[in-house]
Amino acid sequence: MTFPRPSHPAASSEPSIAEDLALALRLADAADAVSMARFDAADLDVSLKADATHVTESDLATERAIRAILEAERAADGVFGEEFGAAGDTHRQWIIDPIDGTANYLKGIPMWATLIALAVDGVPRVGVVSQPAIGRRWWGATGLGAWTGHADAEPRRLAVSSVDTVAEASVSFQSIAQWRDAGELAALERLTTAAWRDRAYGDAWPYMLLAEGRLELVAEFGVKEYDIAPYAVIIPEAGGRFTAYDGSDSISARSALATNGILHDGFLALLHTPDTTPTESR
Repeated sequence: MTFPRPSHPAASSEPSIAEDLALALRLADAADAVSMARFDAADLDVSLKADATHVTESDLATERAIRAILEAERAADGVFGEEFGAAGDTHRQWIIDPIDGTANYLKGIPMWATLIALAVDGVPRVGVVSQPAIGRRWWGATGLGAWTGHADAEPRRLAVSSVDTVAEASVSFQSIAQWRDAGELAALERLTTAAWRDRAYGDAWPYMLLAEGRLELVAEFGVKEYDIAPYAVIIPEAGGRFTAYDGSDSISARSALATNGILHDGFLALLHTPDTTPTESR
């Protein structure tokens, strides 16, 4: 796969952003080989973590494969993965979710992905989302644009939609339970009432649909850095905006709000409109 070169190379003491992106794509290749080897296996080993979420043998093996390459080729960089935690320097930190959508993976549903990002001083600069069960991958890096490709096709540059009214927007809200647990059901009702179309596609896929110009908003709660870091690169490089739900530029706020950019402020205003439902007189 090919991609543009950066206009401003990194300092000689560090790899260039193009070199980091090339490595991230190779990490995704290695991850795909491991995760697909056991996808839909009848004897897949599955267990529960302390937080009552599932983890499979493939989650663990995929993250190990990524870490092994990083240890060999970027020993000075830090790593923060869902399954094995954080280690090393945080100046340059690789952020890994080996299988985002484990519940789908263990059910044999192909809508899951490996998420790989590189953050420099806490800011994501490289992002890759690989969805091998459907033969798709998306990637981007600061200043290099955002791209997508099939296994045997030339990469295509991504661009968000030009939809400029909420009434014409298609939105994805992930799950009602997330919004209920966050105390935002009223906001979800305002959103889905105002938008043209709403669906809960779930996990990585709707963010990539947004980057492709097929959706105008994706929002969710209860996410950690490894759940969302690549989107904070790919979506802005495709022309959109990615923030926390409150509009702050953070991947550590346990929420995400991605839009086509044009509608970002409008969606923020809609979602954060104070509830004016009258209360009973005392």
